Amino acid sequence: MTIAMVVSALAASTASAADKPDYRSTSGSVHLRYLNAGEGEIRAVPRIGLSFGDRVMRAELDSGSTGVVVAAALIPGFDQLPVVGDGRLTYTSSGRVMIGSWVTTPLTLSGADGASVTTEPMPVLAVTSVECLEQSRDCTPNDDPRDIAMIGIGFAREGDRQGQSTPEKNPLLRVSAGSAGKGYVLGAEGIDVGLDAKVARGDFRFVKLERQQDLPDWKAVPACISVAGASPPACGTMLVDTGVGDMFLTVPPGEAQPGPLDDGTEIAVLLGDDSASEPLYSFTTGDRSQSMAPARVHLDVSDRKKPFVNTSFHFLNGFDVLFDAEGGWVGFRKR
Repeated sequence: MTIAMVVSALAASTASAADKPDYRSTSGSVHLRYLNAGEGEIRAVPRIGLSFGDRVMRAELDSGSTGVVVAAALIPGFDQLPVVGDGRLTYTSSGRVMIGSWVTTPLTLSGADGASVTTEPMPVLAVTSVECLEQSRDCTPNDDPRDIAMIGIGFAREGDRQGQSTPEKNPLLRVSAGSAGKGYVLGAEGIDVGLDAKVARGDFRFVKLERQQDLPDWKAVPACISVAGASPPACGTMLVDTGVGDMFLTVPPGEAQPGPLDDGTEIAVLLGDDSASEPLYSFTTGDRSQSMAPARVHLDVSDRKKPFVNTSFHFLNGFDVLFDAEGGWVGFRKR
């Protein structure tokens, strides 16, 4: 069965007009243009300014993790800051394990056009060493790191070896942006911090998230994945991850062989679960004319893990992504 047939067979509604959030009474969102922004297209992991004082660092903006992670050597007065506890955060896409202490400090995030937001005092992972997973893809151990600066703004990441990455460590939820709602809109050229009528205008396709049972966080976005026209598609979750340029897929046995996918393979992602899914986007691996196609696609085949797709930052070439941390909504606006 072709991707078109899969898409047609599963088309359904994700959220009725009455169920969509309303931001008309809010205002004050702040736009931070990426320091490495292109003209209308994203071609690399986005970066924004991060500072704890006068020095501004070029930090990676990562929607695939939660928490500000910085080499301890780059945090002024690190030894004098209040310590929340020991810290450990694992990036499974690369295999790097950040080890250090959660310290409390305010911080400022800034964009290329000079706009900025400042948080209240919040936990920051001050990294004193880096270890590597046994099967790491891109990792070098380091007992004295001095070049780490990442801003994790994701949600529902606790289950991916990031148990300490709970919402209070998301800096975008610790700022005051007028009466704007807690959340953001990710785009190809920048990020809007705070939700209001201005940034939430347009035709968003909204999905209502479910609450996690044991954590004060939302569950991941429900999605189904079809590899090489497989039908029915495998249903699980999706992650829009600005921290990587490659796509990572997990599907059940029998759909395809594990490893990097060959060029010419059709991939389709549908929004929703197996009872209510609708097409979101599709692409052919290796087709450089498709701006949403990732650099590479890594396939994991497992009957123990839930189906999963990490889209890579290329997804933002086709959609703006809204996250409402208070109401539990994710919205996709076609560009």
